[in-house]
Amino acid sequence: MKNFISSILILLCSTMLMAQDGDKARALLEEVYKKVKSYDNILVDFKYSLQNTEANINQETRGDVVLEGDKYLFNYLGSQQLYDGKKVYTIVPENEEVTIEDRSEEDNTVTPSKMLTFYREGHRYQWDILQNIQGRKVQFVKLIPIDTNSEIASILLGVDVETLHIYKLIETGKNGTKTTITVNSFKTNQPISETLFTFDEAKYQDAGYYIIRN
Repeated sequence: MKNFISSILILLCSTMLMAQDGDKARALLEEVYKKVKSYDNILVDFKYSLQNTEANINQETRGDVVLEGDKYLFNYLGSQQLYDGKKVYTIVPENEEVTIEDRSEEDNTVTPSKMLTFYREGHRYQWDILQNIQGRKVQFVKLIPIDTNSEIASILLGVDVETLHIYKLIETGKNGTKTTITVNSFKTNQPISETLFTFDEAKYQDAGYYIIRN
């Protein structure tokens, strides 16, 4: 009987500690969100890597994105994607092609404009390790999708404790694929052109690009 009571007490204490850690993790990410939303614009340069040992995949590349509210200009793998608040323009110079699509407010696709805020919904939170990475203290929070049908097993989100900026994201898929995004530079409130998020269709038509409307 004593052993049974002890086991129950240990289980209750463990559950309480997990709940407290979850609350602490959520509170940290809420601070990150508030910091992100306080900026007029954000410029992020990042390194992207994709690994799957079983499939013998090991890819690494770089990209950058400019964010202003929901609008963004995203450069990645030789292509460019622009969102002006209403439409998404995907520009592929290699194919001399531009695809124009509407994006509704109900669209749940993770876009560059959500890359710094996606963690606010759909996850359970766990407080993870604190690491010293190249002189910066990075606190990791583990995100586990609530949706059991998700292809994602977990996400480790590393937050720079001093700046409250996201420094690293490590996503592990249920198929063993590991995706890592590391922020090389994070600049805020930079002077940017007023036409940065304006798509000049005539410019691409004159250059001979094929325009696809979806």
